[in-house]
Order: sequence, then C-alpha cells, then structure tokens
Amino acid sequence: MPNELLWIIFAIVNFAILLMMYRIFGKAGLFVWIGMSTVIANIQVIKTVEMVGLVATLGNITYGTIFLATDILNENHGKKEAKKAVWMGFASLLIMTVFMQFVLRFTPHADDISQASLDTIFGLIPNIALGSMLAFIFSQYVDVWIFGKIKQWFPSDKYLWLRNNGSTMISQFIDTLIFCSIAFYNVHEFNVWLSILFTTYVIKFAVSALDTPFFYIAKKMKPKIEHK
Repeated sequence: MPNELLWIIFAIVNFAILLMMYRIFGKAGLFVWIGMSTVIANIQVIKTVEMVGLVATLGNITYGTIFLATDILNENHGKKEAKKAVWMGFASLLIMTVFMQFVLRFTPHADDISQASLDTIFGLIPNIALGSMLAFIFSQYVDVWIFGKIKQWFPSDKYLWLRNNGSTMISQFIDTLIFCSIAFYNVHEFNVWLSILFTTYVIKFAVSALDTPFFYIAKKMKPKIEHK
C-alpha cells in the first residue's frame, strides 16, 4: 500500500478514535488522549518515510490530533480545561523520558534481545523529548490563546472552521520550527533537515485541514459520561 494512501487511512483512524474517546469518556477521554498521543508521537517521529517524493517523519498525524483535542476542550469546556490538558501532555512526555533513561541503564541479561532496539528508539528520545516539550508548551499555549481570541472576535458557530484552522495552523508552524531545530538539526544533513522541516509543516497543515469535519462533529457531540 502506498505511503500516501496509508497516511490518509491512518489520519481518519486517529480522528475517529479520538471522537470515540470523547463520546464515551467526555473531557477525561481527551485528557487521556493528549497524554497518550504526546508519548506515542514522540516514538513515531523517529521513523522517516518518503511521501510524494519528499522526506518526512511519522508522528505528525498523532501529534496533530493533540491540537484538535485541545481545540475541542477549549470550545466545549473552556480555556482552563484546555490549559490543564496541555500540562498533562507535557507531564506524560517528561515522565516517559525519565523512566526510559533509567530502563536503558539497567545491565541486560545475556539472553536479552531488546536492549539494542530500546537504545535505538529511546537513546534519541532526550533530544526529541526536549525539542518536543519546548515546542509543545509554546505552540499549545499559542494555540489556546489564538483560539480564544478568534472565538471572542467571531463567536458564531459558523466560524468554527476559522477557530480550529486559524489557531492550529499558526501554532503548528511554531511547533515545527522549535521541534525540528532542537531534535534534528545535528542529526541530519542540512538539506535533509530542511526537507523534514518543510514536509513536517505541510503534513501538519494538511492534518489541521483534515480534522475540521471532526471538530464540527465534536461540537455537536454529547459525551455519555458527562450526561448521565
């Protein structure tokens, strides 16, 4: 299956499961989703792939769903809940990074088969995590702030698309620039790094546009757990 087709299917699956989590568990489901996705996206991002002839990293779809989740929280539950979710995501990534650095330092048994693989994945995590944590905090706060401002200026529901896309597309650029500068600048050749920076933002931009229908669905959705 071509990477491009797989990417579209994977994006739809991500958004659909996020909505399912919100429908079943309400805002608590979004809190869990944000913490989980922050960790998973920072593991996925280690893998590089080629799409439409350009080098890209994975993780952009899963990471992009975090912005959708905070936008849903901001829209349906208020800015305070969205900011709380941002710090939950930050804490999840920090804890994973600290714990896995301890795990790598345990001397493996002679029959162990996982140490080399764990080194490959989580040995890069400190750089990736540092870049991701700084990018996450700055971009998510920008996202929450811009979303609130747009909602204040355009409160009508017919501008939901503007609140969602306007806030996310600006904050995603900030996120991409900070993350790629810290995590990959000394890892890849400059032309590869520049390609990753460009394609990462283009992909995140596409994810932001693709999540718009799901944002409208979430706006109308009545979570089961919060309406019992």
